[in-house]
Amino acid sequence: MNKAKICLNTQTPLVQFLSQIKTNDAQNPTTPDLSSLVEGVDFQYSTGGVTRMVYPLISQMIRDGTISDAHWISLNSSGPESIKANGITFHNVILQKDRLKNYGVIKEAIWGTVHGINGTTNSNDIFWSDDFADYAFYNRYSAELMKKLDNEHDFDIFYIHDFQQLPVGHMLNTLKPKVYRWHIPFDKSMIPDEWRELLATYFNSYDVIIVSSGKYLDSLKALGFKGQVKKIYPYVNPNDYSVPSAMEIMAVSQKLGIREKDEIVLIVARMDPMKAQDRAILAFASIAKAFPSLKLVCVGNGSFSSSTQGANSKSALWRKKLEDLTKKLELQDRVIFAGHLSQNELDAMYERCSFTMLPSVNEGFGLVVVESWIHHKAALVTERAGVADLIEDEKNGMLYDPENVELCAKKMSKLLVEKELARKMGNQGHKTSKLCSIDAGLKAEREVIEKLLE
Repeated sequence: MNKAKICLNTQTPLVQFLSQIKTNDAQNPTTPDLSSLVEGVDFQYSTGGVTRMVYPLISQMIRDGTISDAHWISLNSSGPESIKANGITFHNVILQKDRLKNYGVIKEAIWGTVHGINGTTNSNDIFWSDDFADYAFYNRYSAELMKKLDNEHDFDIFYIHDFQQLPVGHMLNTLKPKVYRWHIPFDKSMIPDEWRELLATYFNSYDVIIVSSGKYLDSLKALGFKGQVKKIYPYVNPNDYSVPSAMEIMAVSQKLGIREKDEIVLIVARMDPMKAQDRAILAFASIAKAFPSLKLVCVGNGSFSSSTQGANSKSALWRKKLEDLTKKLELQDRVIFAGHLSQNELDAMYERCSFTMLPSVNEGFGLVVVESWIHHKAALVTERAGVADLIEDEKNGMLYDPENVELCAKKMSKLLVEKELARKMGNQGHKTSKLCSIDAGLKAEREVIEKLLE
């Protein structure tokens, strides 16, 4: 296959900027390079599997010659107009605050409905709202920017990611191949009748749709998608994860108030009700007396679109609710809210913990499980996560119904008592993680691209 030129589109940007980046002087050219900036001072990497997965993939495809030119468009109202990193040019869509707020209302309504937690959106009312006008504006703006860049660079293929960007393919006026990846759960029974025709129209604007689970594939076909559907597990680059030294582990432990004798259960998830940290805390509460040295560490802030919107953001309100719950249960000294951690700090916590948990009520996949497997750690996972496809209970992980807090507590206890079982599950999980490696993802994604470009 000849080298391809690709244009990508995600809502979440690769990085969030922490300082004003100048772009009009000799030291900082018009399109600055990320390597000239300081992580933790000028920027931090966005949370979430989309950017965690897509960036290593495209970087690798540039290195191995599959891609010759890559442009990536995302929503980033705080950044410069464009920035470069690893041969990729990132273009930031900047929305006014009012438009961004209204867009967020529709995005949350769609998210809640698809996840089965929004009882008020089961009608077509949202598609006639003023808020939807700004949601459509954002998607149209993204599509027009992609078309403008296509006129300049003559792309071979367009690759659009996640539910927020679904209308982009319909708005992108081109006959060139369009690939779409759906990252969240997709159960046809959760889709309101009033939405199905419109969603089918949007989906059928793409040549190929990629999903993370076989059950999502079946639902997509049942909705009326006529194109090709591929199941490709999300993936990470194992080389992005380090084995921290004892000193590094000690430094992060001290930062979080973890003592040497403490046992740790680790949850890595943004502050969001869907992640169900509250249920994990309730399960922890029922075993806390039996394990007096046990602590529950919750890592994560909000999502990109809500984490920086102040004390009234969804993530801040959810964290406050969780903190209030720990006080009510008198566990405030044993449940640690770590907030954002750098990758090195997170690697240290993976190494330090006894096992990890993914307690989500509903989860598109759950790459944090793969991350824990990379560190040879057992994972206790809700059976509603897409990654449950890969788990054999008590072989490479443990599964439970997120509605059953008592069962969750029993499985937590078993992992803490039967340490040899936990060790074996972590090692078996490490083998399973290869199914979600960038090598496996690269092979599958390349096959999709090659077939479209034949």
